[in-house]
Amino acid sequence: MSRANSPPTALAGTAPPPLAANAHYTVRVSTENEDGAPGRRVLTFDTTRPTTKKSLTVKFGPDAGTYGVGQPVTAELNKPVKDKAQRAIVERALRVDSVPAVEGAWHWVDDKELHYRPKDYWPAHATVQVHSNLDGVKISDRLWGGASKDLKLTTGDKIVAVTDAASHEMTVYRNDEEINQIPVTTGKPGFETRNGVKVVLGKEYFVRMRGTTVGISEGSSDSYDLPVYYATRVTWSGEYVHAAPWSVGSQGSENVSHGCTGMSTSNAEWFFDTVHEGDVVKVVNSNGDDMEPFGNGFGDWNLGWKNWRSGSALVGGTPDGPRPEDAARLRPESL
Repeated sequence: MSRANSPPTALAGTAPPPLAANAHYTVRVSTENEDGAPGRRVLTFDTTRPTTKKSLTVKFGPDAGTYGVGQPVTAELNKPVKDKAQRAIVERALRVDSVPAVEGAWHWVDDKELHYRPKDYWPAHATVQVHSNLDGVKISDRLWGGASKDLKLTTGDKIVAVTDAASHEMTVYRNDEEINQIPVTTGKPGFETRNGVKVVLGKEYFVRMRGTTVGISEGSSDSYDLPVYYATRVTWSGEYVHAAPWSVGSQGSENVSHGCTGMSTSNAEWFFDTVHEGDVVKVVNSNGDDMEPFGNGFGDWNLGWKNWRSGSALVGGTPDGPRPEDAARLRPESL
């Protein structure tokens, strides 16, 4: 058996290689009848082109709505993409446009997830449009882009809360103007609050907090089981800004929590009513670990811009600045 223009080879005693798709084959068969007379037959056939293709689609996040200026855009792929050239095809097709325009970049978190953020926080009261041009685009022989749903986000006021774990005080800014100072307590030795920038993930009026959920043995000296109100979540592992009436005597002077930022009930209610999902909560001067960039909430802003760009398949390793195709979009129109 041979394939036109490319005959396969096989060692004696081994199976021939598998048939190729979309190829023409000639089969030559030698025969012998009962009397030993030789015979020969020639057969030809074609294999077809494979029709099964995998479709790559994208789910953008978060849900449409209004968010704080620290909210990254996420893109979740339904299939993994590992090859850098293929990643570049995907990334080039994912568009993020904002009014006002800002410089930004995608960062591959893993084979199936990308995050997009600007160099600095989003502008206040911006409109962000996210779109995929992947539909019908060939990524590999078996992987083609499919249709995906667009996303529209807006941002509200720029709200940034900065907690100084050393001075036990939180300062809250709206559009870069200070609007409140709040005495707080953060994580005590062994449970220090994470340093760095976090993003509000959600708000819960009531949470039952138990030490067992963070690895503290029930009945130990650090064990707790408390009703907590006005809880603003900043990590998936259970770090909140919340009301802590039991520690009011330490707020402003001592760190006594198990990692959360505690404040009086009235201050926690004010904070709960002031911040929204996507707003920025930053901790400085703690002896705790640094906030993880990914996997425990949105720690994206803890990567410097150069390191952030290094996670892009398009601009990683290139001089700082927008992609060439984005330059005209970012350039202001002449009057």
